[in-house]
Amino acid sequence: MHIPIKRSSDNKILAGVVGGLAERFNWNPAVARILWVIISLTPVSGIIAYLVLWLLMENPE
Repeated sequence: MHIPIKRSSDNKILAGVVGGLAERFNWNPAVARILWVIISLTPVSGIIAYLVLWLLMENPE
């Protein structure tokens, strides 16, 4: 099962998940990463969400 959003091959730091979301929704990748860090301040939810998105998002071309 995949979601129709591709991970970024250009805007990636670890796996391109946040960069892919930023490209899909036309967000600034730096702002998206800052928001992801703020969301991830809860104990484990940000890390688990990142890993799940990594598995579900399509590979970059």
